[in-house]
Amino acid sequence: MGKHRAWWLLFFCNLFWAGNFVFGKYIVTVLSPLWLTFARWVLALVVLIPLAILMEKPDAKQVARQWLPLLLMSLFGVIGYNLFLYSALEYTSATNAALVAALNPGVIVLFSFFLLREKITGLQGVGFFVSLLGVIVILTRGNLGQLLHIEYNRGDILAIGAVLVWTFYSIIGRRVKGVAPITATASSTVLAVLMMLPFAIWEGVDLTTMQPLAITGFFYIVLFPSIFSFVFWNTSVRALGANKAGITLNLIPVFTAIISILLGESITASQIWGGLLVFLGVTVASGIVSGKRKSGVSVEIGK
Repeated sequence: MGKHRAWWLLFFCNLFWAGNFVFGKYIVTVLSPLWLTFARWVLALVVLIPLAILMEKPDAKQVARQWLPLLLMSLFGVIGYNLFLYSALEYTSATNAALVAALNPGVIVLFSFFLLREKITGLQGVGFFVSLLGVIVILTRGNLGQLLHIEYNRGDILAIGAVLVWTFYSIIGRRVKGVAPITATASSTVLAVLMMLPFAIWEGVDLTTMQPLAITGFFYIVLFPSIFSFVFWNTSVRALGANKAGITLNLIPVFTAIISILLGESITASQIWGGLLVFLGVTVASGIVSGKRKSGVSVEIGK
């Protein structure tokens, strides 16, 4: 694949992930976070399983040997991340959730230092704290003097929870050996669906409340963020490398803000300035500025 085409795939990949925040914000008004997560991945499996079989021809025994990390990936990446994210969208704006989620790469670097003993440079440490300052600006709406006294939005706190569980998912994913990316995603998703099934049945769902726009948004989330973005991302990483592809992840909150504005949502000064700090800090913390970020195939699911 040509590099020009790969960049375009990354453009649409991140645009589709941004739509997950915007449509998710609307759908959680008529469908619970549990059911949105459950139904999304049940339908996504219809494509992911054949895709894994056709493209990767997985070794069932090798997959079975990796059952523990795959199980943990399903708990953190498929169930935990999505439940935290969609629960957050019940209380906060899609733009805020996307801006907080942009903290992910920096948090992964920090936790990798403490849990995996991976080296962290002084520049990366500075980058993390700059991005953290950006999130604080967003959470306090620019009122830093009231940091300890302000009443925080529940959705923003849940969005931070999504960042933390995604960090653990990412670290655990590095421990999966001998299982290709699509197969790992499909396997962990199957486990997640099986774990969510009894809770989904117990909670129940009323589909009569689903309006045409909500139905359209739901199928958008199933097709575009869950499947197309995943394929586009991994295809582009193979063509460009994870280092270059990772730079484009900062487009997600930008696209989310643009889509939200087009749909009538206002953007505040604290979101703009906080977002800029997050982008700057994450760019430095992830090693993009110094060029020291490790290459490799990165798998993103649940975005």
